[in-house]
Amino acid sequence: MKWAGMYFVGFVILIGGILAALWKLGVLQHIETTWLLIGVAILLGMGIMVSVANSGSKENIQIDRK
Repeated sequence: MKWAGMYFVGFVILIGGILAALWKLGVLQHIETTWLLIGVAILLGMGIMVSVANSGSKENIQIDRK
């Protein structure tokens, strides 16, 4: 598995842990389902963008022409 995939899996686990803590504290009972889903979608999108941006090394390739 590439590093981008590992980062994204870790980010999803982090979001799951935060949501579980908010649920246990009773905070999620006061938030509508629609807003909760919008927030999760935004966080997942940010996680994908950051994991793709940090994946792999950026190298310049030089081609020898003969």
